[in-house]
Amino acid sequence: MNTNIEVTGRTVEEAIEIALGQLGVERDQVEIDVISQGKGGILGFGAEPAKIKVTLSELPQDLETAAKIALDNLLRSMGVSASATIRSSSGSESIVEMDIEGEDSGLLIGRRGETLRALQFMVNIIIGRRDQGRIILDVEGYKERRYASLRALAGRVADRVTSTKQPITLEPMSANERRAVHMALEGNPKVTTESTGLGESRKVTIFPSQS
Repeated sequence: MNTNIEVTGRTVEEAIEIALGQLGVERDQVEIDVISQGKGGILGFGAEPAKIKVTLSELPQDLETAAKIALDNLLRSMGVSASATIRSSSGSESIVEMDIEGEDSGLLIGRRGETLRALQFMVNIIIGRRDQGRIILDVEGYKERRYASLRALAGRVADRVTSTKQPITLEPMSANERRAVHMALEGNPKVTTESTGLGESRKVTIFPSQS
């Protein structure tokens, strides 16, 4: 991995702190080149920000170790009291599943799991190894509870659709959540499902079967 970013701040030290926070790493994991020391100016006039270039050093080649380091650094930089553990089995060598636990772990879920998805995206960006594998994050089993809840919801809504013969559209969901609903009902001959909408607004609609 060879991630380079350019960052500005009022001082070089401030720019460094900003860069470390963005990358979620410690200072000994980056190389820092000072592009400009900046100027303080007089009464705010003529001031110029300091500018640096930060290169992220190579993470360990082992995907699990690299993922653990990246996530722990992110949690530390966020000031979150939580720690990450690697699950014993992911079912695939190309996928590393990690669970986050701790006093503040609930803060990392967000509305409908939005914060958790953003954190997972950041870890994968830092690792930068999508050709070799990807990182999947969970918070104290939240995803499985969520998917179980969605499967139960799908069953209840399918029963209602079958009874009323009217389609019902569920709330917007992520791609994985929509997939859970589709899979929960794919063996139900009384209903069909379809995803509609764009981006984060995509929803699943459950229709009564025409047969």
